Amino acid sequence: MSDPSFIILYVDNPPTSAGFYTGLLGKAPIEASPTFAMFALDTGVMLGLWSRHTVEPSATAAAGSGEIAFVVADADAVRSTHADWTLRGLTIAQAPTDLDFGHTFVALDPDGHRLRVFAPTAP
Repeated sequence: MSDPSFIILYVDNPPTSAGFYTGLLGKAPIEASPTFAMFALDTGVMLGLWSRHTVEPSATAAAGSGEIAFVVADADAVRSTHADWTLRGLTIAQAPTDLDFGHTFVALDPDGHRLRVFAPTAP
């Protein structure tokens, strides 16, 4: 079996969510329709945004039950990303803080999916 190659988030409105992620990721989706949008990430992983109203079988988990994590170089990068995302109007669920694994903060996308940014603690 290979490593996972897709992350799928169930969203209320794929075009609205695609607009949000276009601004956040700095790239347009490679596929977009009223019920689905897909981004090709630089790592090779694909990020899909699927309408929670049309996915089959229907999804029952609420947004926020998991998170997408973005690793950055250091605590300064955590703070600068936090400042940028705050200026963009993202809801901040956790202000920058130190946890066991490193310096981190958590923001929310329009559907309430958690977006964690962190700089890992050096071993």
